[in-house]
Amino acid sequence: MKASRSNRHVLLRRSSLAVALTLGMAGVAMAQSTTGTIFGQAEAGETVSVTSSTGISRSATVDAAGRYRISSLPLGTYTVVLQKDGATVDSRDNVAITVNAGTEVSFAAAAGAKSLASVTVSANALPPIDVSSVDSRTVITSQTLERLPLGRSAESIALLAPGVVQGSDYFSGQKAGSNVVSFGGSSVSENAYYINGYNTTDPLSNLGGIGLPYGAIDQQEIYTGGYSAMYGRSDGGVISQVGKRGTNDWHFGGQVLWSPEFLAEDPKNVMYPNKALPNGYGYTDDTLPGKPYRNRQGNTKWNTTYSAYVGGPLIKDKLFFFISAEAEKQEGKTTSSAAVGQPNNTYYTYNIPKYYVKLDWNINDSNIVELTGISNKTSYEGTQYTYDYDTGKEGGFLGYDTHTKTGSDIWVGKYTSYITDDLTFSATYGQNRAIDYSDVPGLDPNLAYLTGVTTQDPAITGGNPIRNGNTIQYVKNPNAKNKTHGLRLDLEYKLGDHTLAAGIDNMHFTATDEGQQTSGPGYWWRYGHATDPSVALVPGLGVGAPGGDGYYVRKYIFVTTTSMSVDQKAQYIEDRWQINDKFLLNLGLRDDQFTNYNAVGQAYVKNKNQWAPRVGFSWDVFGDSTFKVFGNLGRYYLALPNSVAIRGASPSTYTNEYFTYTGIDANGNPTGLNPIGPGPVSSNGEYGEAPDAKTVTASNLKSQYQDEAILGFTKMLNPEWVFGAKGTVRKLQSAIDDVCDIERLVDKATAQGIDPDSVNWTTGCLIFNPGKTNTFLLSKVDGSGYDKVSMSTSDWGFTSGAKRKYVALDLFLEHPFDGKWQGRVDYTFSRSYGNTEGQVLSTIGQDDISKTQDWDAAALMVNSNGELSNNRTHQLKAYGSYLITKEWMVSGALRVMSGAPKACLGYYGTDEADPISYGSAYRFCDGKSTALGNNGHLPWQKIVDLGVTYRPAFGDGKLAFNLNVFNVFNERKPTVLDATYETAPYTVSNSYGAALYQTTPRYGRFSVTYDF
Repeated sequence: MKASRSNRHVLLRRSSLAVALTLGMAGVAMAQSTTGTIFGQAEAGETVSVTSSTGISRSATVDAAGRYRISSLPLGTYTVVLQKDGATVDSRDNVAITVNAGTEVSFAAAAGAKSLASVTVSANALPPIDVSSVDSRTVITSQTLERLPLGRSAESIALLAPGVVQGSDYFSGQKAGSNVVSFGGSSVSENAYYINGYNTTDPLSNLGGIGLPYGAIDQQEIYTGGYSAMYGRSDGGVISQVGKRGTNDWHFGGQVLWSPEFLAEDPKNVMYPNKALPNGYGYTDDTLPGKPYRNRQGNTKWNTTYSAYVGGPLIKDKLFFFISAEAEKQEGKTTSSAAVGQPNNTYYTYNIPKYYVKLDWNINDSNIVELTGISNKTSYEGTQYTYDYDTGKEGGFLGYDTHTKTGSDIWVGKYTSYITDDLTFSATYGQNRAIDYSDVPGLDPNLAYLTGVTTQDPAITGGNPIRNGNTIQYVKNPNAKNKTHGLRLDLEYKLGDHTLAAGIDNMHFTATDEGQQTSGPGYWWRYGHATDPSVALVPGLGVGAPGGDGYYVRKYIFVTTTSMSVDQKAQYIEDRWQINDKFLLNLGLRDDQFTNYNAVGQAYVKNKNQWAPRVGFSWDVFGDSTFKVFGNLGRYYLALPNSVAIRGASPSTYTNEYFTYTGIDANGNPTGLNPIGPGPVSSNGEYGEAPDAKTVTASNLKSQYQDEAILGFTKMLNPEWVFGAKGTVRKLQSAIDDVCDIERLVDKATAQGIDPDSVNWTTGCLIFNPGKTNTFLLSKVDGSGYDKVSMSTSDWGFTSGAKRKYVALDLFLEHPFDGKWQGRVDYTFSRSYGNTEGQVLSTIGQDDISKTQDWDAAALMVNSNGELSNNRTHQLKAYGSYLITKEWMVSGALRVMSGAPKACLGYYGTDEADPISYGSAYRFCDGKSTALGNNGHLPWQKIVDLGVTYRPAFGDGKLAFNLNVFNVFNERKPTVLDATYETAPYTVSNSYGAALYQTTPRYGRFSVTYDF
């Protein structure tokens, strides 16, 4: 958006008969571009030259239609000069360009000038409406970031955009402890992250991505739909950051930020729910309702961040550098729930160092080289002390929490060649080396993790649970790591009214020793109690009733560690066709190819010829950039990340073995074990066996893809205000998940004449497209090849395929910053509904990408149609800043939204059945349907953040003091509730309905900044 402009310039643009340049002058839309375009109109035959603050100079001749365009310009400020017969006629100074957008600089008044005397007019932003774009995106500049009270992450910035909501707190991003976001109803793993044009998305599971040091962000784009065929691998949204660069002027500065403990409020304490239960139901432990479930007193955190930067010329007009470093330290305390094996207080520390370095080399006016280095790491350590819920007292040293190190080192190189005024070539290559280290200092390998200790037999314990010092649930291989490398080549050619583009976009991902396993000796003890001891616990797997007083224990084993890799390749072609002076048509076609490999390099998913058409238009209704109507139709394919091989194409173990017991030793291990089942059982058939890569997925598997339609308008209300509306429809056309009901596959194979004893049957699950007819290969026992079996939707027992639909109406009103104030208000009414959230499952926090429990068997999908977890029907967002005086500025941000649908998962039907041995995992509670939306909603969220900045006159505008207060009214609403209704038939979990996560309580942040 253009920050300000003179009334004279507004009138010139509106009154000129020659303003029919608008649409075709902008550069090709690049969802992860690092450049912008200057375009405009002047008298035919004249020459327009642009010169950047880094000395880059380019020129173009105004064509016969009175239009010019200079594209692929690095971000920065430019001087634009109009020349006629070699003499300067007119010029514009301080023209700032926005990433992936066209900045209009027209010389209509000078076209008929009789005098060649120079006329200089300053301009410093975009027109209020960018009529050159057909996509849906929000661009936040460094100037806006400096003014607003925001969390210092890419996701916090993204939440400013309409239709973007925070995902379930069950999930965290690549930076430990960070949030993830949902775009337009899609799941949180369906987004893409970029820095300076290179993909920085989490290379293992696609959950979150790496971001820049906050002070190094020049601009951040948030794409909510409609991006061009140049980019793909996302059917959610795109977060693309462009870092700052050096110029011919030296700049340096630093900042100190402090979020003190005394300004941080506690979360709310959480009690065990105490609700009247239906007849015939009882709590697992009827002594717990109303007692403390989780004490949150003193569970605050504090934060200190130091950052500094310096940038300037190494060789004026030729070689520049910019370096930024940030060191963040977070400290805090958290208290575990009373339900864990050993309640404890954990005192934790996050150390988060980041750096960013950028080198720009202007070889000459036709060739540019850019080199970028990024490092973003997070190290976590915690020390634990026992906590007694009966006395409310902290005890002695217990042990250490899992020590983790995560993050990435990324290097990116880009070469741009302006071969001619009409032909531009660019090549980008990057590497990402990501660590995923995990270790537990001092963990005793002989101590098993204990859960459910409050349901130990009181006849043995005397009512005092027996615990031990192991507080670690899972451990990872300390050698876990990930690597990526990628190459993209882009060629753009201006041919008359057409701007043609073509290129390739290739990525390769490798993961080593990823996954996890149960801690200690490799298993847990999970204690339980059945309200009705005569009812079998898992009859489908041969596990009988506990008898006696209903007390039993499970030996739980979970091991998934493996290695894997993924190849993602794509080619695209695109034409931006300026049909006439007002109408631009964008036509694109992309072809994606995805191949996933297991630990031994065998391909288990191979998708080719995935054609994704993209069609968009922009109509400059009045021909003066004051009223734009735009639309977009597109298809977007989503690749499977590396993590799909975990518990999918690689061996995994997930078993429970059931016993009654007669005693418990001092370390919490049950003694006097008596089996009540056949041994280790797995409802998914995961017994540690390596699957045949050709048999774990449907041979005709199609990638997940989504179709999207957008129609909207943007209009100037007056020279200071812009408003608009946009409608969006998204429909999931194909999804990928896993199915585990192998008995139905056996039945179909037998029905078509295959001898069940002649083929090898998988003991795990199969990856398939829900709702499609999937063909599976069964390897023959004699090694002579494979038999084929095709399974329809009804063969599996499902009544429908995967469904997800998102419809939304976005309205906005904006006042761009004019040197005094800025403000924007967005309202979104939306509905996200169907039976498939996407690649993850927020109801239980399952991050097994494209392997959720939903489609494991038909019984799990009964009552599945309804709202989806990322649905927020109403969203109101507002942000702005106001300069009271030259020294004082106030700012604020508001987010108000309706709550997500509540989930409840219990036993099946009115008779508490367990048809597939999954326990309390069906969409029934108390025998009633619990489709999302039928069980009520979480509370509305109303978050207000405020800031005040003081720039004292004696500091000459270079020194600033700032105070931000987040969640001013200290809203502490639950954001995630425990959705598991029962621990056994007719036995309600004591923690069902308890708040597992809450809104971050109020906290404050001071900062001191100096910029020279």
